Amino acid sequence: MGRPTVWQRIKRIWVTFGISFTVIFAAWSLIAFRASSEARAALISDEEVTVTREVDRWTFNPSTGRVRSSVRLLFLPGSMVDPVAYAPLARAVANEGYATTILTLPKRGAFGGAEDPALFSRARALMRGDGTSEPWVIAGHSRGAVVATTLAAERPPALAGLVFIGSSHPRDVSLASLTVPVTKIVGTRDGLASPGEVRANQNLLPAATRWVWIEGGNHSQFGWYGFQPGDHFAKIPAEEQRAQMIRAVLTAMREASRSRVPSAASVA
Repeated sequence: MGRPTVWQRIKRIWVTFGISFTVIFAAWSLIAFRASSEARAALISDEEVTVTREVDRWTFNPSTGRVRSSVRLLFLPGSMVDPVAYAPLARAVANEGYATTILTLPKRGAFGGAEDPALFSRARALMRGDGTSEPWVIAGHSRGAVVATTLAAERPPALAGLVFIGSSHPRDVSLASLTVPVTKIVGTRDGLASPGEVRANQNLLPAATRWVWIEGGNHSQFGWYGFQPGDHFAKIPAEEQRAQMIRAVLTAMREASRSRVPSAASVA
């Protein structure tokens, strides 16, 4: 057997590099998208918030004496991110008296999971509840905001508000005619949903949309997980960025509670 040609050597190098890169990227992703210990601690029930786990969701219910409103929050995680990474946000909202559900994405939103019809069926069934159409605010981070867009575009009777976090969406459908309160939370250092991309789709949102710009915030720090591939380094502590996000979400919940008109989701 003769010595390998130059082309065969180059090919081997590229194959080796490709395999190594794939292994490193996969390992990094597994670590990056993993929920932090702080997030897992937020799953523990106490006298103020009861946390329950079902097959496709985590539910955070405020204690009976702490319920502020019938308005609930439906939260949709980012793609590949452990849903538990948003438990501190859900707990903070529930602690203020608003029941919150984190609905998991099939396959964590990868390989078409975020477009799985079963996901939308579960979300619709959850919002219909016992048929009373209790009002819901739908919120999503990153890929979760894409799912939120699709749900909101259907104008479900129970829709009481909409919150986009770290996303350039809506991008493929106009929500400009929505009459429910809409909040857009943007990090100025977001590497996956840049301010430029966000502004490019501004006309697809209602004119009354509340914009919350977090100076120095990036994409990853909207959840309690690691540094996400493709993101920019933040110039603000994670605790401060998350605190600003929580305040914005709670403002959206209060605004939805004041309106308390689920049918407001219809076209103006």
